[in-house]
Amino acid sequence: MNEERKVALVAGANGVIGKNLIEHLETLPGWRVIGLSRRGGPGRIAVDLLDADDTRAKLGGLDDVTHVFYAAYVDKPTWAELVAPNLAMLTNLVDAIEPAAPGLRHISLMQGYKVYGAHLGPFKTPAREDDAGHMPPPCEVLFPAERASTEFNVDQQEFLERRQAGKTWTWSAIRPSVVGGTALGNPMNLALAIAVYASISKELGLPLRFPGKPGAYDSLLEMTDAGLLAKATVWATGSENEAYNIANGDLFRWSDLWPRIARYFDLEVAPPLPMSLDVVMADKEELWTSIAAKYGLDVPYSAVSSSWGFADFVFGWDYDMFADGSKARRAGFHEYAETSAMFFRLFDEFRKAKVIP
Repeated sequence: MNEERKVALVAGANGVIGKNLIEHLETLPGWRVIGLSRRGGPGRIAVDLLDADDTRAKLGGLDDVTHVFYAAYVDKPTWAELVAPNLAMLTNLVDAIEPAAPGLRHISLMQGYKVYGAHLGPFKTPAREDDAGHMPPPCEVLFPAERASTEFNVDQQEFLERRQAGKTWTWSAIRPSVVGGTALGNPMNLALAIAVYASISKELGLPLRFPGKPGAYDSLLEMTDAGLLAKATVWATGSENEAYNIANGDLFRWSDLWPRIARYFDLEVAPPLPMSLDVVMADKEELWTSIAAKYGLDVPYSAVSSSWGFADFVFGWDYDMFADGSKARRAGFHEYAETSAMFFRLFDEFRKAKVIP
């Protein structure tokens, strides 16, 4: 193989992050891309990373992989329950690829602000890559000889740190905020949840109410465009064992952005009303089916209703949620994105793809 030839193995290929990363890699010269997903799909390897035997069987022959991009994720009901399976998936992948691919150069780990305890409540902002850790949740220890787990993003990074010792390959840890992208059937697609919520509100003749907690409407937030994130992720493969916060570069409050989103959908805005979208949208499949028939939409409710719980989580942030992105800028990554323009572009893409009216 030519020394300049790079072969990317992308875990989580059908997700918001992995889908956009693959699309970006395919535009770059000198890269060949292999996608991994539990669901498989065109050009993807269907593999269950929770199954060590299946992972070795499916990936053990990939001897030309040079870069691993890990963006896989399995959801669980509690923070503690997330630790063991998400650490196991990364461990199984590395156990399969490292001995099979002697030319492995870099492993990129996708993380998030949970590293800073952002999911637990108000935390220090702006969060920085060297901020102190936090108390671990109660959970089963995956590897009894090691200390108890803390949080799966943290444990995954510590696993790579231990595994990389004495090796020629390097790692990077990428920490985005909420990611804006177009992948369907994903449990963490906020833009899609907003678009479907707005579409259902319009069909029912209702104004667009912000459904979050009191205080969340005026908190300072940031987001990360999936395209920008893909560029940053590839850029960071040139670093050696570093973590980077990656966000659009602007801050916003829902109190400013929400009325603009309502105008996009030709909706009025009424005062915020705290409610769980996961609850109020539980019986809307029949309504969505009629909306789909009326407007010629191509996707069933199951494909657009997977992110209600995540939307509730985000709209429950009645505290500031942002990080310091200057480390990446100092190291040479200077891309930015305007968050409002990102939302409107994603809504346009959903309409073009017949996902929403």
